[in-house]
Amino acid sequence: MMQAKHLISWLGCSFAISVVNIIANSQAATALSFANTLSIPADTTDLSPLNGGSGGANVNRFGFFSDIYYDHYQNVYYGLSDRGPGGGVISYNTRVQKFSLDVDSNTGAIANFNVLETILFTKNGQYFNGLNPQLLNGDKGILGLSFDPEGFAIAPNGNFYVSDEYGPSVYEFSPTGSFIRAFQTPDNILSKVGSTPNYVDGRGTITTGRQDNRGFEGLTLTPDGKKLLVMLQDPLVNEGSSNDGRRSNNLRIVEFDTATGTSTAQYIYGLESIADINSRIPGTANDFGATSQGRNIGISAITAINENEFLVLERDNRGVGVDDPTGSNPVGSKRVYKINLTGATNVSGISLAGTNTLPTGVTAVSKTLFADIASFLKGNGQIIPEKFEGLAIGPKLSDGSYAIILGTDNDYSVTQSGSGTQFDVCTDGTTSTQVPIDSGCPTGQKLLPGYLYSLKASSTEIGRFVPAEKVPEPGTLGGLALIVLSGFLPKRKKND
Repeated sequence: MMQAKHLISWLGCSFAISVVNIIANSQAATALSFANTLSIPADTTDLSPLNGGSGGANVNRFGFFSDIYYDHYQNVYYGLSDRGPGGGVISYNTRVQKFSLDVDSNTGAIANFNVLETILFTKNGQYFNGLNPQLLNGDKGILGLSFDPEGFAIAPNGNFYVSDEYGPSVYEFSPTGSFIRAFQTPDNILSKVGSTPNYVDGRGTITTGRQDNRGFEGLTLTPDGKKLLVMLQDPLVNEGSSNDGRRSNNLRIVEFDTATGTSTAQYIYGLESIADINSRIPGTANDFGATSQGRNIGISAITAINENEFLVLERDNRGVGVDDPTGSNPVGSKRVYKINLTGATNVSGISLAGTNTLPTGVTAVSKTLFADIASFLKGNGQIIPEKFEGLAIGPKLSDGSYAIILGTDNDYSVTQSGSGTQFDVCTDGTTSTQVPIDSGCPTGQKLLPGYLYSLKASSTEIGRFVPAEKVPEPGTLGGLALIVLSGFLPKRKKND
């Protein structure tokens, strides 16, 4: 009931953004404290055409945080929108949102969310679109401009790197959203039926590659700008004891060389075991089953600390969202882990088909708990959203600590029927209603908001953090003006 009361109070706010300040709640094991929560109304609009006009959920309703990136040089943020409302069955021009936040330099608390720019992704003057390949191209095996953006980073030269779930793919775009190139996805990762690409169907049809809707969910760039790390959300469909991915906890991190766009390595990341997750759920009636291990548990984001260490956001598929607007199902896992690639085995040529156990000689990335988000929220009497998907290391604070920014994806507060009909999801925290999309919620109910959260991480935890490199502006050297005074240069001899 405490969760429902908090949801009612947040949803009962006006269209203004509401902020919930939280008394610091230390997590001794990781020297972290919880700063605050920012609730952003679901009917917030972006700055794409028709803003404030005759737009709608699939036109300019703000797409919340499939990923978050913080630009340490410009002090701005990027929030990635995914394929749009409806799960790929209605047209939506894909985009990334540039926004600003105020961050208290002492506490790390965030405030004043403000959309600065909406950047749509294009190729040769045509928009990338969230429709699945069958609906957009009339062919499940033609990816075309079908795009489900999930991970985001900025190159030293200002270009965007974006990962996609459909292919799965990695693309590079200009700062204006114009397509530059596609990276070469390793063959074992591509979704296929035999040797034929199939970007739409799931297990039972596809035989190799990523599971349906479980593609490249997380993306980050090493600080030197030389390597991209992308993570599948879950294991491959042809790996694990049942060869459908659903019983394995071994998913793949794929490393790319940014200069060539080719893959240089693959590493294994081990999801938390179902047994450990179930141990945190009261009783046994709501336990996850064996087939949930590699399907209902997965990763949502990765961000670099330095060349070898990374933060990874891992979660279950429970919590307040379009499928459970009042949060009736018990949550098992919303966590951030710190991982290290040092000593991990390159498994590019190694199959895990038929087994949930790593072969002899194969070492996964090391992994330690960084933050138990669900415990933080429960301890502060807050609701727990389903889709924690954005993760960024924010600005450095006055005492040398860093703000860690987390964001949720509210699915545009839209759900769908089996026929593909769209409905807005409205709730007051106790009851919920589905209404025709863009028709307005019943009195007393509102669309599900998106959330931003700020944690404060001590220098002990983020002491080895290295911000991404950035190419100096023309006419500068290392960010400082290059001033050449003739008196500083040796005079040339007459015959030199």
